[in-house]
Amino acid sequence: MEFKPLCIGDLTAKIPLIQGGMGVGVSLSNLAGNVALQGGIGIISTAQIGYREEDFSKNPLNANLRAIGKELEKAREIAKGGIVGFNIMVATRNYGEYVKEVCRQGADLIISGAGLPVDLPKLAEGFQTKLAPIVSSVKATSVICKMWDRKYNVTPDMIVVEGPLAGGHLGFSLEDILSYTKEKFDNEIKGIILEVEKYAKKYGKKIPVVVAGGISNEEDVNHYLNLGAQGVQVATQFVTTEECDASIEYKNTYINAKKEDITIVKSPVGMPGRAIANKFLDQVRQGNKQNITKCYQCLSKCNPLEIPYCITDALIKAVRGDVDNGLLFCGANAYKAERIETVSDVFKRLGFIKK
Repeated sequence: MEFKPLCIGDLTAKIPLIQGGMGVGVSLSNLAGNVALQGGIGIISTAQIGYREEDFSKNPLNANLRAIGKELEKAREIAKGGIVGFNIMVATRNYGEYVKEVCRQGADLIISGAGLPVDLPKLAEGFQTKLAPIVSSVKATSVICKMWDRKYNVTPDMIVVEGPLAGGHLGFSLEDILSYTKEKFDNEIKGIILEVEKYAKKYGKKIPVVVAGGISNEEDVNHYLNLGAQGVQVATQFVTTEECDASIEYKNTYINAKKEDITIVKSPVGMPGRAIANKFLDQVRQGNKQNITKCYQCLSKCNPLEIPYCITDALIKAVRGDVDNGLLFCGANAYKAERIETVSDVFKRLGFIKK
């Protein structure tokens, strides 16, 4: 299949592939920079991005804001002119400060989900950073586009449609995840494309629609592009690459996982997510509550007195290599990973680079 470049306003990615943002610490400068170098779009996750900073435990917000500039600078050095952006969860505490810092640092793009980013245009006002909400339904797309149009007289620069096979926090109920069918998701994508076209016409601009969630091979890519999407977003497939910022123990857990190990979990803030089963999740399901002595100010609706475990602590343990006692978010097809590859290998396997 012949691929067209992905154009987001005045940004042009030679290859219509976005690497999805993965926190904590899974997609930082090395992964994002190398994806951008190949002609795709590299995305750094702001979720506890500063966890390696010396003062992170004392002042996580300052550490995270400082790390945004550091990681972007390193990614840009690797990318050599390629497109680099950030994923910022709406559910993040101090969301506005993260958005403003990413814009101040000159990032090309913000992709934002885990909630509806209804005020994102106001927070990014005056900057050239492109804005792309993550949606999971026609309804969510309509709400965002209507509010941005009415309140700020703007429209999204791109829409990312995330399906129920994605990893991490999901924008679906447990019932929706369990009742997923490809046909149902395809129909939702078609409806979203039609909804977006209304605003593209009104504002006289092209608004690309990019599909994410469970994409693992060339057939998946071709399927969504043939549906009318202008690109795809892939995350899980990049975890088991040499360039991924996670530890080798983290990557090997994906490689060793079987299909039955991929499970739906409930995060401390009540959102469903997908992760790899391990000793940590067994203990959570048995009702073992952690003694939480430190709050890292990550999610806005989190109350340390009520939650069963600290998600920041669990994610940091995992990314550093303590995979038995940490949380490993993943997409539905994580079990398909067989070996450590390179970013270039993933581009080839997805059909974007000729083998």
